[in-house]
Amino acid sequence: MSKLRVALIGARGHVGAELVPLLAGHPQLELACVGSRELAGQAVAGHVHGYRGDLAYAHPDPHTIGARAFDIVVLALPNGHAHGWVEAIEARSPGTLILDLSADHRFDAGWYYALPELTRANYSGQRRLSLPGCFATAMQLAIAPMCDLLDGPVQCFGVSGYSGAGTAPSPRNDADTLRDGLLPYSLTGHLHEREVTVQLGQAIEFMPHVAPHFRGLSMTVNLHLRDATSGTQVLERYRRHYRDEPLVHVTEAVPNLNSIAGRHNAIVGGFALSEDGRRLVAVCVLDNLLKGAATQALQALNLACGFEETLGIPLEMAA
Repeated sequence: MSKLRVALIGARGHVGAELVPLLAGHPQLELACVGSRELAGQAVAGHVHGYRGDLAYAHPDPHTIGARAFDIVVLALPNGHAHGWVEAIEARSPGTLILDLSADHRFDAGWYYALPELTRANYSGQRRLSLPGCFATAMQLAIAPMCDLLDGPVQCFGVSGYSGAGTAPSPRNDADTLRDGLLPYSLTGHLHEREVTVQLGQAIEFMPHVAPHFRGLSMTVNLHLRDATSGTQVLERYRRHYRDEPLVHVTEAVPNLNSIAGRHNAIVGGFALSEDGRRLVAVCVLDNLLKGAATQALQALNLACGFEETLGIPLEMAA
């Protein structure tokens, strides 16, 4: 069986750099094109740790990519930049499988919203895949097992490493600005509020923050419950919900952000109940560049291509 040819567009970013070795090491995929306008002509191996191939960065052009014989195009572009690429690919090669890591298509009909642990049953052969945001992934994994017991909006306090702000210079990824601090931003009306509200059918109140570390995300969710429950019942719910999910681990202890960097899984735990049993606080940690982006992208591609969902994902780095 010949390998499926993949073009990765937007590879200069942090997530693109994580995707290069994952795609190149996949037994059923061939990384055939790595696009970056800023790095065009330079050797990919000179910029990406863990990649030993001979590809050079190509100057990305949507019309050229759309006309070439790629089975899969992965768009790792900033928000607002994917639409032109999708239109060009659809015009020239409509059967191409497109995975968009930006927020541009998360609400579009006909696109599969790819958080496999929660939306696997919604996949029905779509050739257009939209990846959730990293914060949105953590929120949903922390909330989903309790959705049928919720009473009112869920408050979500998230803290991410500054890699989540991308590579374009900003106060949210400036190490000097962030040093010894914690930077709140977009405290109401963040896109992820709408994203998670739509996906879970539950009102969300999200308060994002950026911390001085590079990678890793911690999400604390505050859940008001319709009926009183016990710690044993809560733990059993989460374990039952994720018992067949190799990339979601459930623990009684509060998950430590320090333990998740470089790992392909998410950890949900730290369950705390109020005295009356009607308020639950839970914590989810994940690497925003991996399970929050690159790892989840590979899960989605495997699902869409009919491969084992964890194929090409180093499970020894998911423990």
